[in-house]
Amino acid sequence: MIRIILPYHLRTLAQVGAEVTLDVPGPVTQRSILDALERQYPMLCGTIRDHVTKERRPLLRFFACEEDISHDSPDVPLPDAIASGTEPFFIIGAIAGG
Repeated sequence: MIRIILPYHLRTLAQVGAEVTLDVPGPVTQRSILDALERQYPMLCGTIRDHVTKERRPLLRFFACEEDISHDSPDVPLPDAIASGTEPFFIIGAIAGG
């Protein structure tokens, strides 16, 4: 089971708590996690990634094992700690401005 921590506005939209757990088949990557998340919670489609390009929305960041992986390829396998559910995959709402 993969653990995912969502920002408040996405929790509210999906009507879930701070953490959700999902089964992710195959290699655990950003893409496979987000695909599974959008399948389980279709109301999140288009909120995390663009509908057409599937690229991350600009004001969201992804963290795995305390590292910002937002600019990594979405198909790079994530650390074993994420794949095993020991550590959560974080989706964080970034703040713009000064």
